[in-house]
Amino acid sequence: MKEIKSIIKAYNTIDFAETKAALATIARVEGSSYRRAGARMLVLDNGSYTGGISGGCLEGDALRRAQKAILQNQSSLVTYDTTQDDAHQVGVGLGCNGIIDVLFTPLHPQDPHNPVNLLSKITRTRIPRVVVTITECPEQPLALGRTIVYEDELQFIQLFPIRELADPILPEIKNCLRTRASETISFNIGHQKIKIFIEVILPVTQLVLYGGGHDIYPLIRMAGELGWDVSVVTNIQKVTKHLYAETTRIFDSKNEEQPVIDDFTALVLMTHDYRKDLYNLKRSLSTEAKYIGLLGSRKRGEQMFDDLLKEGFPLSDSDLNRLFTPSGLDIGAGTPEEIALSILAEIKSDFAGRTGMSLRFRNGSIYGN
Repeated sequence: MKEIKSIIKAYNTIDFAETKAALATIARVEGSSYRRAGARMLVLDNGSYTGGISGGCLEGDALRRAQKAILQNQSSLVTYDTTQDDAHQVGVGLGCNGIIDVLFTPLHPQDPHNPVNLLSKITRTRIPRVVVTITECPEQPLALGRTIVYEDELQFIQLFPIRELADPILPEIKNCLRTRASETISFNIGHQKIKIFIEVILPVTQLVLYGGGHDIYPLIRMAGELGWDVSVVTNIQKVTKHLYAETTRIFDSKNEEQPVIDDFTALVLMTHDYRKDLYNLKRSLSTEAKYIGLLGSRKRGEQMFDDLLKEGFPLSDSDLNRLFTPSGLDIGAGTPEEIALSILAEIKSDFAGRTGMSLRFRNGSIYGN
């Protein structure tokens, strides 16, 4: 979502009376690549761009392809195959060893199917959303690049330009929503092969920090670099101007108003006051937060669990699965910055359904589930 927001921000500064633009989108990846399907790059006709579709090996050619799409005012799909020993193939010899389909779409501000305008409407979403894009359609060139944000079945059937495919695509959309995973689907209509990119866009990760000590600042800065939303719940009378400048939202711990917490939210309890952390823990357990981290020793966390039991708040298995004490991965962290790194890495790992192990021990694709 951070890249999408950066593209939207850059797009909104364009003077379309003077400048034209196109969007490059990775629509399919087979094998290995630096970026995955859904990565985007906004390209202007003057050669500047925002975002990226690779580690730098494809951007130069993609820039030229995007400018061509702008000039011709027509969408196109380009396949980069870095698995072949063809010296003329872009990306050969760089070690990616994958096949990448990139869709180039010219952008027009008033176009109802403008993908950047459509994406801008879902950047504040707190539920998974689906964006459906036609990425291959040889016999219907005007449909290539057509983008629809899925709202419901009736809306999708009415808007999808290839009517005979609308119904067959719906189960695929629902499956992608269920698995929260994007997928490229191929269909055959007569002799025509059509590809549809069903992209699941998840809400921005929300990080809520309970506390106001100096050790919250590395967490705020690093989470901001990741593009996460950060809220702090603390004694507002002790808040400095620096905290206001770096945080998305600040809530007074003495007031009833608190952050809206969903299952894309991670909480970290770090007031360094046992009674306050225990109180916040009880409140946290009544929310949908996917991750609840406790700063401090394992013994301190276990004492909190015992005290909750004595107060009539036994922990369920689902509670224990989302409680992390001590919070963070075992990376030998000692400083506030290192501890912040270990906590954020653990949150990312948990949200992705990973173990946090070294990639050299992983079998198969580093991106696969």
